[in-house]
Amino acid sequence: MNATDRDLVVPDVITLIPALRGYARALTRNPVDADDLVQETLTKALASIDGFRPGTKLRAWLFTIMRNTFYNTSVKRRRENTGAEDCVSGEVSVPATQETTLLHNEVMRAIDKLPENFREMLILVVMLGERYEDAAVICNCAVGTVKSRVNRARQMVIDMVGHEPVMPVSSAKRPAQQAQRSA
Repeated sequence: MNATDRDLVVPDVITLIPALRGYARALTRNPVDADDLVQETLTKALASIDGFRPGTKLRAWLFTIMRNTFYNTSVKRRRENTGAEDCVSGEVSVPATQETTLLHNEVMRAIDKLPENFREMLILVVMLGERYEDAAVICNCAVGTVKSRVNRARQMVIDMVGHEPVMPVSSAKRPAQQAQRSA
C-alpha cells in the first residue's frame, strides 16, 4: 500500500470506531475492557495498515483483528486467576423498575447464556447489523453457518425468555440489509 492509499484509509478507520466499540462491548461485556480492546485493535490495525488491501472491506478487516485480539486475550486471561467473577460489588443494588429495562435485561441475560459461537453471530448480525456475508468473513466460516447460528440463537433466546422479544437493532443498519434479510 502506498502513502496515498494509506492516507485515504485512515479517515475510514476513524469513522468505524463507533462500530468497533459496539462489537467490543458485545464481546467483553465490560465498558473498560471494551475501550482497551478497541485501542489495541486500532493500534494493531494502524501498525499493519500496509497489510490492508484497498478494494476489500475495511470494516470486516478491523472486526477480524478485534475478534482475534479478543480471543487471544481470552486465552491468556483464562490462565490468570484474578478473582471471583460473581463478586457482589459488580451488581446493581437497585433493580430496574421500568418494563422496557426489565425486558432488555432479560433478553441480554438470555444472550449472555448462549454458547459463544451462537452469541457472537447473533450480536454481529442482529445487534450490530452486519450482513451475513460480512459476518462469515469476520468469523471465517460459511454464510450458511452464519444464517443457521443466527436462527438457532434467536430461537434459544425466545425459549429462554418465554416469548418472542423485540431485539435491539443497530441504528447503522441500512435498508438494503433489511431487505436482504427479509428475502
